Amino acid sequence: MTAQTDTPGSVTTVYQVSGMSCGHCEGSVSAEISEIPGVGSVKAVASTGEVTVVSAAPLDEEAVRAAVDEAGFELTGQA
Repeated sequence: MTAQTDTPGSVTTVYQVSGMSCGHCEGSVSAEISEIPGVGSVKAVASTGEVTVVSAAPLDEEAVRAAVDEAGFELTGQA
Protein backbone atom coordinates (compact mmCIF):
# COMPACT_ATOMS: atom_id res chain seq x y z
CA MET A 1 0.00 0.00 0.00
CA THR A 2 1.47 3.32 -1.02
CA ALA A 3 -0.04 6.58 0.12
CA GLN A 4 0.93 10.21 0.07
CA THR A 5 1.74 11.73 3.43
CA ASP A 6 1.31 15.27 4.73
CA THR A 7 4.85 16.12 3.66
CA PRO A 8 4.74 17.30 0.04
CA GLY A 9 6.66 15.01 -2.26
CA SER A 10 7.12 12.17 0.21
CA VAL A 11 5.73 8.67 -0.15
CA THR A 12 4.88 6.25 2.65
CA THR A 13 5.00 2.55 1.84
CA VAL A 14 4.29 -0.34 4.22
CA TYR A 15 6.13 -3.60 3.55
CA GLN A 16 5.59 -7.02 5.10
CA VAL A 17 8.76 -8.72 6.38
CA SER A 18 8.87 -12.25 7.79
CA GLY A 19 11.23 -13.47 10.48
CA MET A 20 11.50 -10.40 12.74
CA SER A 21 11.00 -11.33 16.41
CA CYS A 22 12.62 -8.62 18.54
CA GLY A 23 13.94 -5.08 18.78
CA HIS A 24 17.32 -6.15 17.41
CA CYS A 25 15.57 -7.51 14.32
CA GLU A 26 13.70 -4.22 13.89
CA GLY A 27 16.98 -2.31 14.16
CA SER A 28 18.75 -4.50 11.62
CA VAL A 29 15.99 -4.15 9.04
CA SER A 30 15.64 -0.40 9.67
CA ALA A 31 19.38 0.18 9.35
CA GLU A 32 19.67 -1.65 6.02
CA ILE A 33 16.60 0.04 4.46
CA SER A 34 17.78 3.44 5.71
CA GLU A 35 20.85 3.10 3.47
CA ILE A 36 18.70 3.16 0.31
CA PRO A 37 19.01 6.59 -1.36
CA GLY A 38 15.90 8.74 -0.84
CA VAL A 39 14.73 7.03 2.37
CA GLY A 40 13.79 9.56 5.04
CA SER A 41 12.61 7.27 7.83
CA VAL A 42 11.97 3.62 8.59
CA LYS A 43 9.87 2.08 11.35
CA ALA A 44 9.91 -1.70 11.74
CA VAL A 45 7.50 -3.51 14.08
CA ALA A 46 8.45 -7.12 14.83
CA SER A 47 5.07 -8.07 16.31
CA THR A 48 3.24 -7.31 13.04
CA GLY A 49 6.10 -7.79 10.59
CA GLU A 50 5.32 -4.39 9.10
CA VAL A 51 8.00 -1.97 8.02
CA THR A 52 6.85 1.57 7.23
CA VAL A 53 9.17 3.52 4.96
CA VAL A 54 8.90 7.23 4.17
CA SER A 55 10.87 8.19 1.08
CA ALA A 56 11.27 11.09 -1.30
CA ALA A 57 9.88 8.99 -4.17
CA PRO A 58 8.53 5.46 -4.61
CA LEU A 59 11.31 2.93 -3.99
CA ASP A 60 12.37 0.09 -6.23
CA GLU A 61 10.96 -2.98 -4.47
CA GLU A 62 14.01 -5.02 -5.49
CA ALA A 63 16.26 -2.53 -3.64
CA VAL A 64 14.10 -2.92 -0.54
CA ARG A 65 14.14 -6.71 -0.94
CA ALA A 66 17.96 -6.70 -1.18
CA ALA A 67 18.24 -4.55 1.96
CA VAL A 68 15.89 -6.84 3.91
CA ASP A 69 17.82 -9.89 2.67
CA GLU A 70 21.07 -8.26 3.81
CA ALA A 71 19.55 -7.90 7.28
CA GLY A 72 18.74 -11.63 7.25
CA PHE A 73 14.99 -11.49 6.72
CA GLU A 74 12.51 -11.95 3.89
CA LEU A 75 10.41 -9.28 2.22
CA THR A 76 7.07 -10.89 1.44
CA GLY A 77 5.60 -7.85 -0.32
CA GLN A 78 3.70 -4.70 0.45
CA ALA A 79 1.25 -4.81 3.34
